[in-house]
Amino acid sequence: MKFLLVAIILVLLLALLRPGFGFRSQRPQHYAGTGPDFDIRTHLSGEMISEGMIYGPMGRVVSRFVATMNGAWDGNTGTLSEDFSYASSGTQQRKWFLTMGENGAFTATADDIIGTGEGQQSGATVRLTYRIRLPESAGGHVLDVTDWMYLMENGTIMNRSEMRKFGIKVAELVATIRPKGT
Repeated sequence: MKFLLVAIILVLLLALLRPGFGFRSQRPQHYAGTGPDFDIRTHLSGEMISEGMIYGPMGRVVSRFVATMNGAWDGNTGTLSEDFSYASSGTQQRKWFLTMGENGAFTATADDIIGTGEGQQSGATVRLTYRIRLPESAGGHVLDVTDWMYLMENGTIMNRSEMRKFGIKVAELVATIRPKGT
């Protein structure tokens, strides 16, 4: 009887870890035709402010931040500089290098990103998946990240990211991104 109960629990846990449930079940095509249309060359351009929180594996806030961002584009290639200030007094800088492809696809690289991130614009959303190496001060772990950005009618971007290690969610980020001065 115990064996059967353990087997059922394991099957249920494995089902929940599969990408067909919850946050990971979203696909860009689910948002096709939703508006306003999200174009990263327009909406991730110029000076911006981001404010957000990072939740740990137990669902509690483990970090809060404010970031200044600056996006610059030359045709289909761009850079997005991010300067983070954390409530813990820490700071972090990242510079993304973005390249637009066809049909809303794009690639993204940065110094702490392993390989190349793959992005897709669709309707009012952008999805970006990548692998990130955390700084040694945060353990140096490599995490699989899925970012979803949702463009609101007033130009604010709502960002929700899920970070996983070995398929298990270890952190979640929720943030806003808006043009500086608004």
